Amino acid sequence: MRLAIRAAVAAFTTTLAAAQVGEAAEPAFPNKPVRLLVTYAPGGASDIVSRLIASKLTQGLRQQVIVENRPGASGIIASELLVRAPADGYTIIHVNIAHGANPYLNAKLPYDTTKDFSSVTLLALLPMILLTHPSLPGKSVGDLIALIKAKRGGLNYASAGSGSANHLAMELFMHATGLDATHVPYKGGGPAIADLLGGQIPMMFITIPPALPHAKAGKVRVLAVSSAKRSPVLPNVPTVAESGVPGFDFNEWQAILAPRGTPRNVIARLNGEINKALAQPDVKERMSTLGAATVGGTPEQLTTHVAAELKRWSTVIKKSGIGVQK
Repeated sequence: MRLAIRAAVAAFTTTLAAAQVGEAAEPAFPNKPVRLLVTYAPGGASDIVSRLIASKLTQGLRQQVIVENRPGASGIIASELLVRAPADGYTIIHVNIAHGANPYLNAKLPYDTTKDFSSVTLLALLPMILLTHPSLPGKSVGDLIALIKAKRGGLNYASAGSGSANHLAMELFMHATGLDATHVPYKGGGPAIADLLGGQIPMMFITIPPALPHAKAGKVRVLAVSSAKRSPVLPNVPTVAESGVPGFDFNEWQAILAPRGTPRNVIARLNGEINKALAQPDVKERMSTLGAATVGGTPEQLTTHVAAELKRWSTVIKKSGIGVQK
């Protein structure tokens, strides 16, 4: 009996030691640089936020976080790269509001939005502003609504491209007001606002930073802010909801995702470090210059947010009749 007990104890000890060796052999995350894919080109709000977060993550993780811009197709190109990457946390992606609309704007996505991603955290909410060229009659949202009604779809609006945040904001506006206007997609926000400044296009939604200098110079007219609350950057500008479109609330949200199947401990580490970064005063201050509000939170909260966005854009896009790319 004693020999049997000793043998059992020896076997257990050997198994435990082997398990401990296995755990010791498993490297702690991260032990090499992390790649952060960005769905848009350098210089825009997504890129600025990504580089800010990458800098803070580099400090927190004690490993270099490398920003890699992979623009195109409203984030689809970068998202496909992500879902094909190993689910180990060494490739993550910065996405924005287009992530929740793409399934309804594209007949065949190379991934499943609801199944192929692991949520890390929501980063920020960026309101947009409704701009018009000064030559356009009227100085309020109410005036613009009356003009769009009179034009019966004959008034154009610009965006940074089909499926972009600018596009979605205006389509939500049209959906909320029961109006119709003609979408003119550009290859980026820069060319779009350039034509607005030149009077070739009369209106658009855009994030605050690129429009602010032109608004101060009187080259464009700011009618309203898209968010439910006024922006601290433009406290005297009313919201769209205040201006006669009850319930209107649009923010370009930004978030971090990882490939499906990324280990929970890796997700937890990334989530924790990003939330620490978002709480830092210098990050909040930099975000505020973009008109953005930092959010953070748990992976589960981001999953719930994305699900709500998918539901919203399913309704808006189907009712608006926006063409689906095949």
